Amino acid sequence: MAFVTLLGDPASPPIISGNDTAAKMGDDGRALKTFRSPTVAVNSNFFLAAYIQFENTAPVPDVGQRGGQAVALRVSGDKAAFYNCSFYGEQDTLYDHKGLHYFKNCFIQGSLDFIFGYGRSLYENCYLNSVAKKVAALTAQKRNKASMESGFSFVRSTITGSGLVYLGRAWGDHSRVVFSYAFMDKVVIPQGWNSWRIHRPEA
Repeated sequence: MAFVTLLGDPASPPIISGNDTAAKMGDDGRALKTFRSPTVAVNSNFFLAAYIQFENTAPVPDVGQRGGQAVALRVSGDKAAFYNCSFYGEQDTLYDHKGLHYFKNCFIQGSLDFIFGYGRSLYENCYLNSVAKKVAALTAQKRNKASMESGFSFVRSTITGSGLVYLGRAWGDHSRVVFSYAFMDKVVIPQGWNSWRIHRPEA
């Protein structure tokens, strides 16, 4: 189904909350893994949400813990738009899975790789809030080939919060993330980017 809209009250945005993690067992007896952990999963094309709060309240995973990914929203449909929405989580908050997406005036919070995926998306006037305890990364964009039309563009964004964060780390060999006209608080590591694995180029 296409053209699905979720419209909340600007004065009191509704909260859609869950607490599934990648390690949690599903009804089929198998681990949900990251893809099936979202509180909300959007597969519809031309989806629109405004004044909605999406959250995954699973606790922050311990260092080195497997299966701690806990997605608040996964968007897999094409041409989706989010206005004045907020996304709360810890590891892997917003799964910008695939497709062309637009986020405006949104608040996104997490502790590690909290905006990640293959999507081709524009984030405009968004507020990115880190709740990292130590060192983490804001984004993990997965562009595996130079010919892939994917990447994240952040325009007039604000980055603040706790811990120390890289702007992103390269999940793919050709990961592409751009920040322009951004305000970056002291939480941002001056180096900016992390290559994740030694053989990969800088993001």
